[in-house]
Amino acid sequence: MVLWVLWLSYGTFYFTRNNLSVAVPGIGAELHYTKAQMGTVLMSLKLAYGVGQFINGQLAEQWRPRTLMAVGLLASVALNVLFGCMTSIYFMTFVWACNGYVQALGWPSTMRVAANWFPPSQRGRAIGIIGTGYQLCAALTMVVAGWAAENFGWRAAFYIPAILVSASAIHLLIFLKDSPRQAPEAHVPAQLPPLHSHSTLENLKLTLANPALWIVAVSLCLMDACRYGFSDWGVTHLKEVQNVGISSAAFKLAILPFGGICGALVSGWLSDKFFNGRRVPVICLFLASLGAVGLVYDRIIHFGVGASVVILFVIGFCMYGPHVLLVGTLPVDLAKKGTAAAAAGFVNFMGYMGAAAGDKVTGNLAEQKGWQFAVLFWAGCAIGAALIMTGLWTLEKKSAARANIPQN
Repeated sequence: MVLWVLWLSYGTFYFTRNNLSVAVPGIGAELHYTKAQMGTVLMSLKLAYGVGQFINGQLAEQWRPRTLMAVGLLASVALNVLFGCMTSIYFMTFVWACNGYVQALGWPSTMRVAANWFPPSQRGRAIGIIGTGYQLCAALTMVVAGWAAENFGWRAAFYIPAILVSASAIHLLIFLKDSPRQAPEAHVPAQLPPLHSHSTLENLKLTLANPALWIVAVSLCLMDACRYGFSDWGVTHLKEVQNVGISSAAFKLAILPFGGICGALVSGWLSDKFFNGRRVPVICLFLASLGAVGLVYDRIIHFGVGASVVILFVIGFCMYGPHVLLVGTLPVDLAKKGTAAAAAGFVNFMGYMGAAAGDKVTGNLAEQKGWQFAVLFWAGCAIGAALIMTGLWTLEKKSAARANIPQN
């Protein structure tokens, strides 16, 4: 039960996060803002989200994650409604940055609940399943927000998703339990370790002194620059390069998260089943494949709708397979006892610093050099992330041995 509550609750955060990418063309057309300016707005969420991940990762160790997630959902609803009323680029940037911070209440809290409920031997598949939730919701965001923007104007891309997220917050408050110890009717697995409690300063020291987490964090930094290149700029890119409408571009891009669903399931299953809990070989394979596919993406989309859909599905598969391991499974595996949320928060902080920089660089490259250079930038980031992850190959073996996970 808790797995599916987390699946739905975290997934619906994306309805009020990824919807801006669909609204960008409409905002530019109505308010005459450039790609560089909209890149700044997109970047503001990533910066605030990254800082929020770092701070809220600590908060999620001290506060009830259920409460933090509900606050994040409802605050994001309010900020999306407010954003839909904006016309000033400065106010848009500020409001979207605030949305980034409250959105960051979601993932560390989700990872703390997952660490409470699932032992290491089950965690790869469990977090992989949770990852399919935000993939599905990311796809639905493209469809729902794209339809709303096409039929009612870009502001509707914020209002309609806000209604869906409000319902999700109510569902979470009713059904989510923070740990098996709060659900008397649930069977508490014998493998689950006792709860650990550290002060915020202790959590911070244990997290920042962990060299393995730094490698994961830097790799995710590059990977997220690539990921948000596609998700934030994909609709605008397809619209301009293929000369199609917003709805058509959004529907094509919606296939990317469906590929991500498959990738998230396969990567977690591969790492648990064939690599005995080791995540790094799977991550490196997927990231290298993502870089290779990214190098040919801008050529293939000119071969028609079928080719566009296939290549976007493959990109989603290669992108979100390693993503779910980098943001959740691996940080939780490598975290010191009692610091799972803090570890996930720190790694995501670094990831979103890369996403923020990537949004700004993409906007500038597309404006000054053209889309081909922007897409090559995304592919280069994926290849760089794969190379950095190889530095964790030996460290992961040692960490897994300390956690008593058998290795090949």
